[in-house]
Amino acid sequence: MTQDFSESMSNLTDEELIKIVTIDRNDYQTEAVAAAEKELKTRNIDATKIESVKLDIEEKETKDKEFESSIVSSWTRLIHTVIDFFGFIIIAVILSHILQLFYNPSDKLTIRLLGYALLLVSFFLYFVFMEYKFQKTIGKFLTKTKVVMADGRRPELNEIVIRTACRLIPFDYISYIFTKNGFHDKFSNSTVIRD
Repeated sequence: MTQDFSESMSNLTDEELIKIVTIDRNDYQTEAVAAAEKELKTRNIDATKIESVKLDIEEKETKDKEFESSIVSSWTRLIHTVIDFFGFIIIAVILSHILQLFYNPSDKLTIRLLGYALLLVSFFLYFVFMEYKFQKTIGKFLTKTKVVMADGRRPELNEIVIRTACRLIPFDYISYIFTKNGFHDKFSNSTVIRD
């Protein structure tokens, strides 16, 4: 008994149908391909358009594979973590020396709160400035990598701020060991690729 795929094929876009009858033809049952071809004829899609869309799909898939293969490894991300930790700590030390010139509290609670505030400010200054201005931190400069959005474009300022805030998620710094992209990449829809 053969299955009727006409209704399911009628719900697909032209691009999806063309992909079925050309690129993914061997991944579908013969009846499904025939139903897709019939639907294309019903929509009056000619061979020229089919070939044009097929080439566009193949080009996009090639670019997607190239992009995916350029995403850096977990070991490279570990190097970024170590180097960038020292980068923002150096900024915190510089800011604390500047602050001491103008304000030098004596009680321990104020000193502790100022210390935490300086670390947080330094953290955001370092990552937001470097990744927005250069698409790189010091660690990424050394490993010749850069931050891009998942679609390959340069991140906007608000996207970098979100990416940096997501770095504060507990265990973020080890999350990329278990997945290709860490929490701050996943939740900000960004990634790090070879430059």
